[in-house]
Amino acid sequence: MNPHIPAIDQLQELGLPAPISYMPQTWGWWVVFGLLLAGLLVWAARGYWHWRRNRYRREALQRLAQLRASDEPLTALRELPTLLKRVAISMPVPQAAGPLKGDAWQGFLVSHCTQPLPEDFSQQLAMLAYAPDEQLLALPDTQRQQLFDTCALWVEQHHVAV
Repeated sequence: MNPHIPAIDQLQELGLPAPISYMPQTWGWWVVFGLLLAGLLVWAARGYWHWRRNRYRREALQRLAQLRASDEPLTALRELPTLLKRVAISMPVPQAAGPLKGDAWQGFLVSHCTQPLPEDFSQQLAMLAYAPDEQLLALPDTQRQQLFDTCALWVEQHHVAV
């Protein structure tokens, strides 16, 4: 036997190293953690602010869905222009949309929508508000659906400058 190699019964168990803390050892990590936490708080606050700011949009889309499913087509069609005007008034923009009509109303609708709107959209809305009941009931289903789709598109896609 080789005298330089110890026997197996001479081996000893090694002691465990001292436990290592997971807490950062330098102040720089605390700064990074603080900045990360501040960034998350700002991101959450902006998301909450955006969600609250778009409450009018969610409520209008919900009302549009109710009108679309309504059993009274005349009442639903009559309410579309009012609903769009209420949405425009509720928008957090400095321009007052309440008194707009005709070409100015069409210009407002087009300028705040990211998608193209029909050229006579404001005229269609005026027709819905003021036409006789017989004329509205005579509208084909495709045109009614197109009006609802266009209104929903504008409510969903209109741009509000911040």
